[in-house]
Amino acid sequence: MNSKTKTPAELQLVLFDLASEHYAVSSQSVREIIRMQNITRVPGASAFVEGVTNLRGRIVPVLDLRKRLALPVGGESKEMRIVVVEAGNDYVGLIVDGVSEVLRIPYSLIEPPSSIVYGPDADYILGIAKLETKLVILLDTGKLLSTDEKQAVSASTHGIESGVSSVVG
Repeated sequence: MNSKTKTPAELQLVLFDLASEHYAVSSQSVREIIRMQNITRVPGASAFVEGVTNLRGRIVPVLDLRKRLALPVGGESKEMRIVVVEAGNDYVGLIVDGVSEVLRIPYSLIEPPSSIVYGPDADYILGIAKLETKLVILLDTGKLLSTDEKQAVSASTHGIESGVSSVVG
């Protein structure tokens, strides 16, 4: 098979670490990966929303993925990154402990999440990839926020943008 031929039986993922575990999102949803930068807190936001940041003129909400997934909160390190992903029609930054690699894996290595392990509130988990040396939890970026949370984050972000527009304009 030609190496340039795209195999539909594979999924390309961006792997990252959180609390000593391995997670991934589809590379198609990732817009960019940036170093940590200044984040402006937004009053009244959910506990896992760290705030917003300015990404080349676009106000992007930033979530602490550890808090969102109910993992122990860790200290800051120079390996921490913000993975900017598409979540529905908006961009959202996800704070992760570090990005490790981008790779293609066959769909045959992915098992659906067990309802015993992951309850109904964890529909953002697509499955678990069984790699040679590790298990990787696959996340659906479109479902990381509930509809209410998306509206709240969107409202706070658009409120900031329109407030700046009215002050500047």
